[in-house]
Amino acid sequence: MERAVYRPLGLRPVKAGTRCREPSTYNNVEPSTPAIEVMTDFQQTSPVTIQSDAQLIHATNAMLSRGVRFLFVVDDDDVIIGVITARDTNGERPVKLIRERGGKHGELRVEDVMTRLSSMEALTLADVLHAEVGHILQTLKQVGRQHAIVLESDPSSGKDIVRGMFSATAIGRRLGVPIHTFEVANTFAEIEAALATT
Repeated sequence: MERAVYRPLGLRPVKAGTRCREPSTYNNVEPSTPAIEVMTDFQQTSPVTIQSDAQLIHATNAMLSRGVRFLFVVDDDDVIIGVITARDTNGERPVKLIRERGGKHGELRVEDVMTRLSSMEALTLADVLHAEVGHILQTLKQVGRQHAIVLESDPSSGKDIVRGMFSATAIGRRLGVPIHTFEVANTFAEIEAALATT
């Protein structure tokens, strides 16, 4: 039933010293916390995407401006054709390509260093719903990756869609473990060391 009249809400002065709530006030999690609680859910947060022909510097800038280290690479129809990470844009791959091909860093494109769809693997939402944070960390550690995407079946088309993703760095933050690097081995060593002391 629709209301006929909406009354305005009351307002009050903002007092000196008022601060914004910080995201770090999220409840910390434990390895036994349901995994779904630390998944970035794309029903609630839009994924960050980039075109494959974009310059590599644009991928880096997109990550910095959105506070992420992972972008989906999409075609003109927004279909995923790969992914690119901060490790891809700032790691060994660009340096190696420049040595092999010649040229400058500014000439490299996302398609030059991205991970293509044919090389990607994913978790299923059905498995994630029965998993705990510890399962996700162990999975990421086993495959040597910083991120894992989560697929679910679109009920209308029956095709896979990306429902969300996990980030080792974000999980570490929620576990209360400071993460200072995107190197996979160091990330997991820091998480394990911090968990051993709690």
